[in-house]
Amino acid sequence: MGNIDLVQLTQQTKKLTAMVVEDEKVTNELLSSTFKNFFSDVTSCFNGEEALEAYNKTNPDIVFVDIIMPGMDGIELARKIRALNPNQIIIVISASNDIEKISESIEVGVNSFIQKPIDTKKIIELLSGITSMINKKRKVETKTFSISLPLDLYDLVNENAKEESISKNAVIIRALRGFYENN
Repeated sequence: MGNIDLVQLTQQTKKLTAMVVEDEKVTNELLSSTFKNFFSDVTSCFNGEEALEAYNKTNPDIVFVDIIMPGMDGIELARKIRALNPNQIIIVISASNDIEKISESIEVGVNSFIQKPIDTKKIIELLSGITSMINKKRKVETKTFSISLPLDLYDLVNENAKEESISKNAVIIRALRGFYENN
């Protein structure tokens, strides 16, 4: 934990939303209240069916799911979420030592598996890994982009670029940065 800057980590995770899917009430409340310190919003669900419905409404950045639950288990939930969003970050948090279940969750493509009980150090390491994963995805997604602008806005961007002797892309990127930093 020594190298992880907790303030910087929290600044990054506070831009994200999460969902906790855990059928045990006490564990659900503990995970949800812990994650509320790190995420801007945490949706709490107690079973797979409820979680799938909530997922479609809230579209969280990260889904934390237990494997063993009554009805739809965590693996089936992960499979259904993967079908809706192949890029969804799904983290399994489970006490299960069942190698079959662990293997199946890997086959479904969960991003990480954390063994219960979890402590603060595990949570911080997990969140650090998640933010690194998201930052890598964003870097890949932002390497190339195209944008369509109305003609009058294009002319304004073109004029600003000429005035400052910079590229049109630089003007657009600066405007986008300003927009996202203020939101």
